[in-house]
Amino acid sequence: MKRSLHLMVLLMLGFCLQSTMLKAQDNDQVKIKVNYKQKPLSLVILDLNINYRLQFEYDKEDIKDITITKSLTKTPLKEGLAQIFAGTGLGFNLKSGRKIQLFKLEESPIIEEVIEASTENAERFDFNASGVVRDLNTGETLPFASVLVKGTLNGTATNVDGYFTLFNVPSDTAILEVEYLGYQSSNFRLSPKMDLSEIEINLDNFQQQLEEVIVVADKEEQLIKASKGISQIAVSPVQLATLPSFGERDIFRGLQLLPGVSGTNESSSGLFVRGGTPDQNLILFDGFTVYHVDHLFGFFSAFNPNAIKDVQLYKGGFDAKFGGRISSVVELTGKDGNTEQFNFGLGISLLSYNGFVEAPFADGKGSVLIAARRSFQSGFYSNIFDSFTQSNEDNAQEGTEQRISRFLGQQEIQPNSYFYDLNAKITYRPTKKDVIALSFYNGQDNLDNSRNFDSDSFGAFGGGFGGGFGGGFGGGSNVRRTFSFQSNNTDLTNWGNTGGSVKWSRRWSNRFYSNANLSYSNYFSERDQNTAVNITRSDSTFTRNNGSFESNDLRDFTFKLDNEFNVNQNNQLGFGWQSTYNDIEYAFIQNDTINVLNREDQGWTHALYLQDKHTFADKLIVKGGIRLAQYSVNNEIYLEPRASMTYLVSDLIKFKAAWGQYNQFATRVVREDIQQGSRDFWLLANDDNVPISSSEHFIVGASFETNGLLFDVEGYYKDLAGLSEYSTRFVASGFGRNRTLDYEEFFFTGTGVAKGIEFLLQKKTGQLTGWVSYTLGEVKYDFDAFGDTPFFANQDQTHELKIVGSYKWRKWTFSSTFIYGTGRPYTAPTGYYEIGLLDGTTTDFFEVSEKNALRFPDYHRLDLAASVDFRLGGSKANLGLSLFNIYNRENVWYKQYDVIEGELIETDINLLDFTPSLFFSWRLK
Repeated sequence: MKRSLHLMVLLMLGFCLQSTMLKAQDNDQVKIKVNYKQKPLSLVILDLNINYRLQFEYDKEDIKDITITKSLTKTPLKEGLAQIFAGTGLGFNLKSGRKIQLFKLEESPIIEEVIEASTENAERFDFNASGVVRDLNTGETLPFASVLVKGTLNGTATNVDGYFTLFNVPSDTAILEVEYLGYQSSNFRLSPKMDLSEIEINLDNFQQQLEEVIVVADKEEQLIKASKGISQIAVSPVQLATLPSFGERDIFRGLQLLPGVSGTNESSSGLFVRGGTPDQNLILFDGFTVYHVDHLFGFFSAFNPNAIKDVQLYKGGFDAKFGGRISSVVELTGKDGNTEQFNFGLGISLLSYNGFVEAPFADGKGSVLIAARRSFQSGFYSNIFDSFTQSNEDNAQEGTEQRISRFLGQQEIQPNSYFYDLNAKITYRPTKKDVIALSFYNGQDNLDNSRNFDSDSFGAFGGGFGGGFGGGFGGGSNVRRTFSFQSNNTDLTNWGNTGGSVKWSRRWSNRFYSNANLSYSNYFSERDQNTAVNITRSDSTFTRNNGSFESNDLRDFTFKLDNEFNVNQNNQLGFGWQSTYNDIEYAFIQNDTINVLNREDQGWTHALYLQDKHTFADKLIVKGGIRLAQYSVNNEIYLEPRASMTYLVSDLIKFKAAWGQYNQFATRVVREDIQQGSRDFWLLANDDNVPISSSEHFIVGASFETNGLLFDVEGYYKDLAGLSEYSTRFVASGFGRNRTLDYEEFFFTGTGVAKGIEFLLQKKTGQLTGWVSYTLGEVKYDFDAFGDTPFFANQDQTHELKIVGSYKWRKWTFSSTFIYGTGRPYTAPTGYYEIGLLDGTTTDFFEVSEKNALRFPDYHRLDLAASVDFRLGGSKANLGLSLFNIYNRENVWYKQYDVIEGELIETDINLLDFTPSLFFSWRLK
């Protein structure tokens, strides 16, 4: 019995000794993760006590009226407490066994005094520090975030993986100011015991802050950040959700609200940047090229905001690392997925439903994200579809409606259409230095606008009614006949993108970083239009077929390697190489027998680049670069030098300039169609009938920026060469029925000039934020085939004004956008004639006015939106209403021309009228 009692005593002593030793080590092992926003200190102490078993000793009067706003992730206890109590006037003693004694400092110093005081305790001076910036709630790394040593001009930006390196940090107690668009800025204090080669800084997303908080004067909840560089603008995908929309959150529609980017072309999500066309923009999504960005005739872009983390727009003068386009660059970085916890969400609008799911790997080294979206055939969807596929007969000439109605008889339309997109991404970090990511995208539109006509009697018409059906039925006789008429019209349009990339990036040291990317991209487009007409007369029956088939299939295989080497605080090098193989097919067939155009193009493009960024005296920032490209189709080498400069006059004022030469080898050619609107197709330039496109950019500007306001102005001049267009407008009326047409001869080339000036005034802080932008521009082309004098390009627009505002009140957000633009130019037919072809059919050709000699009416519209954030239990939700074109402006999209009974009829095809839409989203976390 005594032996058992002695054994129990020894065990208890051992247990107590072990507990004491563990408690001594406990404080060093504790890491805390908190997210406080204006939280009373008493509740902070209670939270730390419950979640981390911390025991506080304090005087209640000392903590009265103190609130804490701080975000930490996996931060050592001592360091975390130092950040929590910084600036509160309280000090602490950390005792063994997770006991903390709070005491009131004799003085309550402001943060600058804390920095100065803490410098006396510093152990390291003038060193290099590196780390990563992450989202506090999801663990996502944040690319292109700003990291600055407080009180100095020593700063840098994170790379695409969220890593940064700071040189010559003054002490290991300095404070880093960290900013990222759409996130709450943070002051991160270094400490002597911190591993300064593996700093982890966490920022909180504004959208996560559903609690009612007081809006302070310096709170920056911006939609855009326009002061990042020369002609560079960053956009917050999350904040864009608060702006008015057509029924879907749309990143590219948000980009169209920026200065220098046309906002009046609502029939396309493509970007017309500084007089350029959408094909002249390099669109990169996780490293692979996206060649077409439209859903539903361009009404929405093909990118799901739930899958996008960061958007960077370079409007011109872009770096040597980018090539193959002559206008601009849009760099999209996809979300990696939540590395902290499982999460999923759902959303629905009057147009589509969407969902996403994200989860971390079990070992905590990776994550997966899947996001999908699909439209459904709602009344809202049908209204949009009808607006883009049917003529507006109310605007036709007097008497036309009655003639068309009698001619078509009873019309049966069965439209069936939808779009979808799917994003998936797997990210794995086997070490702290390596990131391996697999990204996939697939999006497609299927539009069926087929329709049937059926009429039993057309006695009121003569035998010849139309150029519209390939030569007329009955040869133009004026004898009245009675017949029945059946027409089966096939109109199928399919297009889509499939892309993917495999990335391996490695941080070799705090100075050297590499990013290797292997990618594939495929864009396809098919349109099948065919009309089968059965005519039954009292004495005969016959069938006529008329139509066209158009197909474009582009494949892109690319490998690229980008390297960054930080020589020192004032000098950063970038260098790399890229190889791209393009395989492009295009076919245009009429009446099932005539190959109007049939091309199969293949070619390699290899490129090397080198660029150097140097800062002189903390005032002058100069970046020079050169890109060397070799094109296999003509076996030529192209030299593309680039240069830019920024001069900081003061903390508020800076001047900037850029210059560069650019070439484009895969190009999209416009196929002019006067009757039904122009279409376009991709092919490879061959320096024969389709030259290599090129441009030279000249940019100058200045900006004035305070904490709350930004005024920015930039002027640009772009010299364009190697422009291409395809048109059949120049076929002579004297061609006979036995003439074989060489459609290759219908390629025309020319040059152009785009020039303009942009103004931006932005309010960045407070409850009311937004901007006013104005662009004065001109785009002129010079094609010898179109006349002796230059003409205005299709995208030319002299004036464009945009006003964007967002007002936050508690959990509500109210926003509005107004857009005004002068009319764009267009070409109109003045008559028509027919050409007989070898197969016995005829083809209509129009006699037209001077190229783009006319102008559409001015474009303008006002949109409004309101949304509210709220909680459903522990989950988060958002409900919103958007009102598009609120005063119902009739903006003309294009004009359609038809030949009815030998008469040329002009019809205005208008864009959307007043369109309300609702949307709802929900997420677990």
